[in-house]
Amino acid sequence: MLALLRDLRSLRRTTGLPAAARGRSLAVRHVDCGSCNGCEHELTLLQSPTVDLSRFGIGIVASPRHADVLLVTGPVTTRMREALLTAYAAMPEPRRVAALGDCALGVSVLGCDDEIVGPVESVLPVDLRIPGCPATPEQIASALLELIDRR
Repeated sequence: MLALLRDLRSLRRTTGLPAAARGRSLAVRHVDCGSCNGCEHELTLLQSPTVDLSRFGIGIVASPRHADVLLVTGPVTTRMREALLTAYAAMPEPRRVAALGDCALGVSVLGCDDEIVGPVESVLPVDLRIPGCPATPEQIASALLELIDRR
């Protein structure tokens, strides 16, 4: 384990990743409301050594009760509407919602009209909009870091 941490520290130095300058943290709960999984693949790259959001205090949590931000991907489908509202209601105040990807923003929506409620904004108040199909890990990271700075 120590060798792995040493290698990670060396990789950070050689790639020139900046050190964390923020003193706050952000707990993110991801909810997939009906996406094509393109945004989810980009989200997994946020935990890779090249981006490594955990060094800035941003982490993915398993429960909305521990989350500061609800990160929603995909258009809200009729079957996921109630689950999304339940997750939002379980979050502590102040609740923040981030819509990730063009589908969550209502642009170029994937799917049938009768199965889709609409963009995330039609169900929940959105604080952060991250456009892209899919958005790159760098775009996601910079948007989440901006959200930390706004707090």
